[in-house]
Amino acid sequence: MKQHSGSVLFGKWFIPAILLVFSSALYAASEEEKLIQRISPAGSVCMIGDACAGSAPVAYAGGASGPNDPEQIYNTYCVACHGSGANNSPIMGDAAAWAPRLDKGMDTLYQNAINGFNNGAMPAKGLCMACSDEAVQATVDYILSALD
Repeated sequence: MKQHSGSVLFGKWFIPAILLVFSSALYAASEEEKLIQRISPAGSVCMIGDACAGSAPVAYAGGASGPNDPEQIYNTYCVACHGSGANNSPIMGDAAAWAPRLDKGMDTLYQNAINGFNNGAMPAKGLCMACSDEAVQATVDYILSALD
């Protein structure tokens, strides 16, 4: 009978066993990485003052850094309603439609444009949240200039 020494069996099975354990560990690690990738958040939220994705801190978009050109603001934010009459809004240039609003005074007209009016039919700042109050007032003046 042939006797096997312990070192022969150890040598014969040790390397394959180590390879099996190592490959199983690698497989498990790659599967874990795939799982982590699948359940990771799709995006992130940047708050004012945060550095987002390594970029410079995000600053508040309001005030002086918002759009200031009344014609641009009108064409971007106001024309959808004040160009079509949507939500019963007065159309730019329609003096009869603007008369009742002008009768309330410019301060009221400005405040309604800035703060919104009629349960959101006229949204605050016409949804131009980056516009300053002064820019909204200048845009109101631009719209009213078509009445002259």
